Amino acid sequence: MQANSAKNEDGDLLRSQVRADFRTPEAFREECARARDRISGSQGLLPVLDLGLMPNSNSLIAAQDLWRREPRWPLELAFSPDTALCQILTNVSRDVLFNADYPYFSSVSEAFLEHARAHAAALMEQRSLGADSLVVELASNDGYLLKNFVAAGVPVLGIDPAPRQVQAANDIGVRSICAFFGEELGRRLAVEGERADVVLANNVLAHVSDQNDFVAGMAAILKEDGVVVVETPYVRHLIDRLEFDTIYHEHFCHFSCTSAGRLFARHGLYLNDVEEIAVHGGSLRLSFGKTHAPSARAQAMLAEEERAGLTDHAYYADFEARVRALRAEVRRAITDLKLAGKRIAGYGAAAKGAIALNYFGLDDSVIDFVADLSPHKQGLHMPGLRIPIRSPEALAADPPDVVIILAWNFAGEIMQQQRAYLEAGGTFMTLVPEVAFHRLEDLERAGQENQEKK
Repeated sequence: MQANSAKNEDGDLLRSQVRADFRTPEAFREECARARDRISGSQGLLPVLDLGLMPNSNSLIAAQDLWRREPRWPLELAFSPDTALCQILTNVSRDVLFNADYPYFSSVSEAFLEHARAHAAALMEQRSLGADSLVVELASNDGYLLKNFVAAGVPVLGIDPAPRQVQAANDIGVRSICAFFGEELGRRLAVEGERADVVLANNVLAHVSDQNDFVAGMAAILKEDGVVVVETPYVRHLIDRLEFDTIYHEHFCHFSCTSAGRLFARHGLYLNDVEEIAVHGGSLRLSFGKTHAPSARAQAMLAEEERAGLTDHAYYADFEARVRALRAEVRRAITDLKLAGKRIAGYGAAAKGAIALNYFGLDDSVIDFVADLSPHKQGLHMPGLRIPIRSPEALAADPPDVVIILAWNFAGEIMQQQRAYLEAGGTFMTLVPEVAFHRLEDLERAGQENQEKK
């Protein structure tokens, strides 16, 4: 790649440009002031972050469609002083977001499968689940979690709007239906006798535009002594760890314990326990029931959020400035690599990777290709960028000097899988929450530290 001779004040020589499609601060504030809280309906939100116009981050592009102009929508995060909820302002149709070509299959990651196995085993023991029980999972994907209950003889029902994933689940014996879940479906299933002892909603609450309809459906399908268990990314980690790339059009909301508790309480479901878990860069596992019986852990977490300021806009006020500073840091680092003649690839054609690369302005003039383990993504191209997606074998067949781990929440697993690339002298790079390089000695040091902890 030939760099431009014009050099800006950040030392940025990249030919790829940072987009200029952001609202003015005044226009952003006005848009927030007109918006309504997705939980309470109250009007008047406060600005947090404007990411400009973004494509649908999971709409991977086939080669024959590269000539088409992709639709883009505003991607802006705002805070509600009424419920302490962080939410995006723009609704993209769920039929666009979760169409027949939706590429995400949960079973691709072995680390995620192990997380699911452990979660299922714990629930079966804690709730004494057996042949007379029913576990319902919303956004059940390809059966990655429910198959553990099936293997133990516990009846299940998966509900997911993505047809390929539902077919994959049914093919392995996980009873699943293809549908968007809400109050109407929840009530119909309850009338038909599908009352759940456990309702699971892992990594889906944020993906729902009408949270009240979704939670009302949970309340309808749940037995009186049942439990709803929700896993959702924690907004505190989003802010503290600068995980801005987890903001995309599928993620309508970003929850704290406080905001989630206020949402569920509107429908007679009460936050009774909470646990912080490491999955997806730091998430919450929240437990709700029809009887209000909060654990000491839940009470302590709510008090801590109040003390730390998560219920006040001031906590979020400097987030945009920090994200923009990170963008400048990333482009300087990439500029240095390109000036040194380095070839750069990416790893993980995840939604967060699409957001990061689009926001940083790193297109196919900078990134040669993105490797991904999922065969459902290989041969396609990253949205908005035209970067081809190849199999991980490309790291050996056509080794780049540096590989940016875009799916940073699986960084450890990816580096272990691609250890041969490191042994051949390759370098991995992460961009969030800061620019960092990872070489073979770093992987070995991390492995040694893990062994010592055990």
